[in-house]
Amino acid sequence: MKNSIILLLAILLSSSLVQAKIPEDNLKRPPMPPKMTEQQRLQHEKAFEQRLGLTEAQKQKSKELRLEGMEKIKPIIEKIKSRELEVEMVKKSNLDGNTKQEKINSLNSDLRSLRKQAHDIRIENMKSFEEILTAEQKKILKEMRQEGRQEFNKRRMPTPPQE
Repeated sequence: MKNSIILLLAILLSSSLVQAKIPEDNLKRPPMPPKMTEQQRLQHEKAFEQRLGLTEAQKQKSKELRLEGMEKIKPIIEKIKSRELEVEMVKKSNLDGNTKQEKINSLNSDLRSLRKQAHDIRIENMKSFEEILTAEQKKILKEMRQEGRQEFNKRRMPTPPQE
């Protein structure tokens, strides 16, 4: 009798714990939206140029700046992807806990440094682009950024809790 009561309590307790578990789907971030097609990107670029009222010379200089920036950032992006892959491989490896964590910490440190470099290049590119704009165009660009920030905040999902 006593054993059956203990067994019943254990079953009830375990079933209540299973029900209280938060589904993993709720902890994952929503999937990234699909990338723009080439046609969509060109339409977006054209609308941007029209809204700013860029001259042909400004459009050409803008294209040159964008290509230069892409060439500068490309190797850094490749390194970032490589380090992220390494982190995933270390997480799945059979290394002991301390060694695994040290390796992950080292890779994450590299990632932070690489992301900072990429960010600095993007900021440099933005400044170079702004240098080719007139005062009125800079004002319009500032408004466009504010609108973009508001749209982003509307669509943004709160980040899930970190484990």
